[in-house]
Amino acid sequence: MKKMQGFSVAGVVIGILVVALLGVATYAIIDGNNKATDYNDYDFYSVIEANSNNGNIGDHVKGDPNAPVLIFEYADYQCPGCASINPRINKVVEQLDGKLAVVYRNYLLSYHQNGTAAASAAEAAGLQGYWKEYADKLFSEQSEWEYADTSERTELFNKYFEEVTNGRGDLEKFNSDIASENVSKKINFDMGIGKRIDVQATPAFYVDGQWIKWSEAGEVTINGQTISWEEPQSGDDFAKLLKDIVAAKSQ
Repeated sequence: MKKMQGFSVAGVVIGILVVALLGVATYAIIDGNNKATDYNDYDFYSVIEANSNNGNIGDHVKGDPNAPVLIFEYADYQCPGCASINPRINKVVEQLDGKLAVVYRNYLLSYHQNGTAAASAAEAAGLQGYWKEYADKLFSEQSEWEYADTSERTELFNKYFEEVTNGRGDLEKFNSDIASENVSKKINFDMGIGKRIDVQATPAFYVDGQWIKWSEAGEVTINGQTISWEEPQSGDDFAKLLKDIVAAKSQ
């Protein structure tokens, strides 16, 4: 098959065609109110496995899903704050080596023109085993695609897929999955949880059911120990907070 700039022409064409389907699904995804799902069946503060309600796509976890401390992150790939904090989160998870895991869930902001497409692309990459690599790529290259038009965005997303898979991924399947019902259901499911726990901005982090409200002074209670912070806080301060939470949890 003819190649163009590292990806197939067919992949680009398929990617452009699925945009119409993404547009049709956008309202349902952003609304996030899946009436067919009984959310009472789920513990929002544990790892949710693949099931029919989330399109058979379970929670994405950075680190060991059986780690003693789980932090739940609600984020949008087009959110600048989410992009800036992402490498620090990755570093802390690596440093704590099995003691901390971060569970990522989609929470799309309606004013981000490419947020839905980016989330769909990340989920599609995840179906081939490359969710983390693709998510990291979207965050690190956010300035390149965030305001791209449909054609340019498709080319960029395909290029990223080729890069993170080292050319071993199925590009046509990736483009098909972007517009699939299962990917839409996964994003919608995550949004439904976010609505029910009243996520108000991104990134939003939760531990033991408590919102880590990083944009202002706040506190969380871990094992009876109060951990507090003042505003404003840097990414490095947030990394330290995660380490403090893990330390308190282990006492």
